[in-house]
Amino acid sequence: MKEKEIKVLKVEPGKAPEVVFLKNELHELQKAVSIGAPDVGLIEIIDINDEVCILCNEEGKLLGLEPNRRFRNDILVGVFYVCGQDYDEGELASLSEPMFEHCSKLFAVPDVIDPDEVKMLTEFYVI
Repeated sequence: MKEKEIKVLKVEPGKAPEVVFLKNELHELQKAVSIGAPDVGLIEIIDINDEVCILCNEEGKLLGLEPNRRFRNDILVGVFYVCGQDYDEGELASLSEPMFEHCSKLFAVPDVIDPDEVKMLTEFYVI
């Protein structure tokens, strides 16, 4: 069942993660990932595992949003949120307490990222 409001972890560039509540509606989620962007953006969901995902701005790198954290082989830019997910229902959900603790530690220390690193991820090379 879809939760109307979800308890998530907000991760901003240069800051420690914080617990926030988001309205679980498409337009509200789009506004949440658009902090620092010129317009309301498209959302992208990146799976961490079957019960946790990252909600971010799909066009963040193209819009030049501030580098935030390294994640796997990528760099996340702008504000992003760590959310729970009901994988079977395809819905976002509140994070469980154990996942809050785990993800708070995972993203606790802001990364120092050179904007040129992000630029390299968005450039297209013609061969």
